[in-house]
Amino acid sequence: MIPDFQSCMRPLLAAVQDGQVHRFNDAFEQVCLHFELTDEERAEKLPSGKQTVVRNRVAWARTYLGKAGLLTAPGRSQLQITDRGQAALAQEPERIDVRFLKQFPEFVEFHSAKPKASKSPAAQDNSDNEETDPTERLEEAYSEIRQELVEEVLTMVIQQPPEFLEKLVVELMQAMGYGGWSKDSGQATQYTADGGIDGLINEDPLGLETIYLQAKRYAENTVGREAIQAFSGALDMQRAHKGVFITTSKFSRGALEYVGMIQKKIILIDGPKLAALMIKHNLGVSVKEIYEIKALDTDYFSDE
Repeated sequence: MIPDFQSCMRPLLAAVQDGQVHRFNDAFEQVCLHFELTDEERAEKLPSGKQTVVRNRVAWARTYLGKAGLLTAPGRSQLQITDRGQAALAQEPERIDVRFLKQFPEFVEFHSAKPKASKSPAAQDNSDNEETDPTERLEEAYSEIRQELVEEVLTMVIQQPPEFLEKLVVELMQAMGYGGWSKDSGQATQYTADGGIDGLINEDPLGLETIYLQAKRYAENTVGREAIQAFSGALDMQRAHKGVFITTSKFSRGALEYVGMIQKKIILIDGPKLAALMIKHNLGVSVKEIYEIKALDTDYFSDE
């Protein structure tokens, strides 16, 4: 199990307790060995995919220990224990965490500088026991806001008339880069007795490659295998081999299994994925706020 960032503090400090200058990577490895992390646990990444969970947590443990004056950084990506750090280990504490670090004024000043206006007193009292580091809290907040937006977008799409969804799926495909040769490469259509093709995307000016679309606006109904078979038959009528079936609800297991059995390429997009793609390609949403998270550029301070 990957430890929380506070649990990483004592093992990290112990990894450099000999007083010598250590590379952060070496100390990080010692922490991983201390917790006997598996290869899978070491490789697990944050939702952003930019850093592994364990490395992020050990890095924040380093930051907190540094703010408390228990560690210092004599050089780029280097660690060295301080006299205060040695004294802390000499106390033989079972755990070094935020509560332990609050005995040091420098750390109290750092930790109390965090915004707390939106927190209740109970939440503030519990801050010593928080298991997630600042990066993870930020990503968790982002994920929560994004999931709420996905639900709001999907609810709004369901409330629109069927014609809206037919137009939307064409615009979404174009926003994703299909038929990028022209803004007129896609169109919503109304065929009869063809399995319900609702739109098409011409991937080239001559229409040699065409993607056919079907859209089903359901609030709760699950799209079953029969509907996908009917769409496949409609593609046969058009001599087509590529299609995208989009619904505001979900697909049954039979539908998902069926598209994996046939030769034609049919992509299934359910409601949550539809909303997520709309958000990604800025359809029906707008940017409310942008926050830039910056990191220290150690190369700038290097003499090399």
